[in-house]
Amino acid sequence: MASALSYNSMNLSATVFSRTNLPIPITRDFPVEFSPYIQFNYNLRSRARTGQKRSLTEVRATVATRENNTVSSNSSDQKKLRVLVAGGGIGGLVFALAAKKKGFEVMVFERDLSAVRGEGQYRGPIQIQSNALAALEAIDMDVAEEVMRVGCITGDRINGLVDGVSGTWYVKFDTFTPAAERGIPVTRVISRMLLQQILAGAVGDEIIFNGSNVVEFQDLGNKVNVVLENGECYEGDLLVGADGIWSKVRKNLFGLEEAVYSGYTCYTGITDFVPADISSVGYRVFLGHKQYFVSSDVGAGKMQWYAFHKEPAGGADAPNGKKERLLKIFGGWCDNVVDLLLATEEDAILRRDIYDRTPTLTWGKGNVTLLGDSVHAMQPNLGQGGCMAIEDGYQLALELEKTLKKSRELGTPPDIAASLRSYETSRKLRVAIIHGMARMAAIMASTYKAYLGVGLGPLSFLTKFRIPHPGRVGGRIFIDKAMPLMLSWVLGGNSSKLEGRPPSCRLSDKADDQLRSWFEDDDALERAIDGEWYLIPCGHENDASQLIRLNRDEKTTCIIGTTSNGDSSRITVPLPQVSENHACITYKDGGFYLSDLGSKHGTWLADIEEKRYRVPPNFAVRFHPSDVIEIGPGQKVAFRVKVMQATPRSPEKDGILQSR
Repeated sequence: MASALSYNSMNLSATVFSRTNLPIPITRDFPVEFSPYIQFNYNLRSRARTGQKRSLTEVRATVATRENNTVSSNSSDQKKLRVLVAGGGIGGLVFALAAKKKGFEVMVFERDLSAVRGEGQYRGPIQIQSNALAALEAIDMDVAEEVMRVGCITGDRINGLVDGVSGTWYVKFDTFTPAAERGIPVTRVISRMLLQQILAGAVGDEIIFNGSNVVEFQDLGNKVNVVLENGECYEGDLLVGADGIWSKVRKNLFGLEEAVYSGYTCYTGITDFVPADISSVGYRVFLGHKQYFVSSDVGAGKMQWYAFHKEPAGGADAPNGKKERLLKIFGGWCDNVVDLLLATEEDAILRRDIYDRTPTLTWGKGNVTLLGDSVHAMQPNLGQGGCMAIEDGYQLALELEKTLKKSRELGTPPDIAASLRSYETSRKLRVAIIHGMARMAAIMASTYKAYLGVGLGPLSFLTKFRIPHPGRVGGRIFIDKAMPLMLSWVLGGNSSKLEGRPPSCRLSDKADDQLRSWFEDDDALERAIDGEWYLIPCGHENDASQLIRLNRDEKTTCIIGTTSNGDSSRITVPLPQVSENHACITYKDGGFYLSDLGSKHGTWLADIEEKRYRVPPNFAVRFHPSDVIEIGPGQKVAFRVKVMQATPRSPEKDGILQSR
């Protein structure tokens, strides 16, 4: 098919996305669909934010006023424990929900509920892995069901590590089996804003005090007084600091302790893009030297990505310069990376430096404790930061319930401080191990070297010999052995301790019948790609408008030559280095094959790493996405192989494809 294809803007069918089970969007451009049992008032008024323009959909929450401040815990139900929570992020709301379900009186103070730690709806989705979903089920089954209903399932597909340049698989992760074996839900991705809205709706607007920033507290032994930024005071039996990595509660407990800079800045974005392998791949981590890249399906025809680059903290980009810089940093990487960057609008790209906090043995004092990022903020490389906060919330509510039950049995006052120390002890080891794994994952992802010579400056010429780096070989052996054990423990290691949750997998949490073969066979995974194959002109003398879609018909042979002979299946290239019948392309058993037809100047194949070899005459050689087919010498006529879910834009236009 030699005729040029006209450009069509992406208008992707809904059937492409139906398997993701995400009927709702995850960015600012879409309406939000909610469960009928969660009610919201979108006219939120916040005294602390009056005069500030509201552009976000907000959850109605009670605004702290002087009329209901300094309320004594003794003036209400004597049997109810009054729990004060500083922070209305994911961790704070999950704990508030768990405490409410236990029958405690709860008050949540949040500076700005719509902000989600300062980035609002632009921060994008969050991964809720199997261990956190199981904890949510133990807290509130209805809320867990709603989160799973609107979430995009990624754990039922292939996930893992790939080489950033070649795009070839390094190690694949099985996140489905650990969940299925333990009867817990499969990992999902959900919009942070939507997750927060679901949790806030379940907690109740009468419990959440928006526009209320806790700045200090006093632990008086039998009660805790908190002071808000506006000077108002509230009293409770205990205080839980869930106010994030820059926690004021933590600062008041232990003094100023600086967070630890990871050494990496992170760019992130969400874009309307559907990879050709969307049905078989959930997320990928692309490995590189001093940089790495993460992409994940987030449903609704969108992909989220993170680009990490090693550099000092505090850097800034030129106006409208983020995308340009990223294309320079990752420009030589595989199509899966570059296409996502090209598809992302400049104003949809965020940048932030990555910090964490070193695990500590002391999480609290007296009747005050910490939860989530306020005590164990971790790097995002395992997707477990929010998950650990959810586990914290479950465990803390459980320990408080045990203490209250014991006090009633003995007829003595509840030992709140002892219950908080019990919570902390039960969580420290697991959190510290996963925190360490997250740091180690960052080191591994950014020190990866495919070949000897990478990162060696004057010795970089060694890379052309393609000698596998010893660290790459040894690392793969180690990960192959350790990863199944690690995933089993991280995703399912806490499930046996969850009270009130029967083990059960949902019928919707099913993986493709071919999942096992995809793990074992890269070729089977490539054959499962459900997209259109194109040849994109990239030679010095190609007609840039000659965009060719390959026909997946085993009975059709596509001839490359100088004349068309009126045959629409021929690719016509009227140049001296091309023979009349130069080469042919055939399709068989899910793969495309290239054969040279005894041409005078030969036919060549080159991969993205520029390994180039001549195709033997009359011998079919299989080619793959990102390969380059060269017709004749000197790369004058060449086509890059591209697989897309939709018709790509022509190379002569700015677009969503890479043609190098």
